[in-house]
Amino acid sequence: MTDSASGPGDSRSGGSRSGGADSSASEELAWVGVLGEPVRLRLYRYVAARGVPVGRAEAAEAAGIQRTLAAFHLDRLAEAGLLDVVYRRTSGRAGPGAGRPAKLYLRSPEEHSLSLPPRAYDAAAEVFAEAIEAAGAEPELHAAARAHGEREGRAARHRLTSAAATQDAEGAAAMLCAALAERGYEPYTDQETGTLRLRNCPFHRIARDFPPLTCGMNHELLAGFVAGAGARGVSVRMDPRPGECCVAIATAATSGTRSKNNND
Repeated sequence: MTDSASGPGDSRSGGSRSGGADSSASEELAWVGVLGEPVRLRLYRYVAARGVPVGRAEAAEAAGIQRTLAAFHLDRLAEAGLLDVVYRRTSGRAGPGAGRPAKLYLRSPEEHSLSLPPRAYDAAAEVFAEAIEAAGAEPELHAAARAHGEREGRAARHRLTSAAATQDAEGAAAMLCAALAERGYEPYTDQETGTLRLRNCPFHRIARDFPPLTCGMNHELLAGFVAGAGARGVSVRMDPRPGECCVAIATAATSGTRSKNNND
């Protein structure tokens, strides 16, 4: 039996901390303990979901707590390496009299993972990726990813919503958001385009070392998922953004939003 906990990733060159030696496991258990406090976990999730630096007052309001308590918990999260800290003036003014820069928080890109007993799935993924590249087996990988995505899409369709709901653009978008959130993609809607973006790449570490291979697999996996879910009017495309998943998803509902914004 394996118990594991993980967060969004960094590359294998130092961004990951795996539960191997006793000292490493103790270090990881420390951050697990930090997130064990309910208010602190709520603050972490809020900051992570925002995707932009968050101030203490905003975080306090979102969590329904006093600003001083929010500051304490945010600083504890930063000390544990779960949040990064930046300083920025939020008044829009500069120069003398503009005031001191505010202390803001955003999720750290550093990956945290703990497995008991220790496992090395990343090492296996690297071996598989090297073998696929050496054999030139990308077409077979894409076909397998598409088929796997279709199976998952069919299962999600039956579990998360009625079959009729996916025929409606808004129903399809809602079902996709719920399913993608379950898989760690952290979907959100781009307010300018209405496109469904994915804030987190679940395959980040392997994608850093094998980008075309992993991103191609991810695209086929999500395209297969959409097809298996029976979501009409949905398109999956490669559209990389720094710090996010390389895939973007547009539905008839989001296309309508985009057209409205363009007309406005």
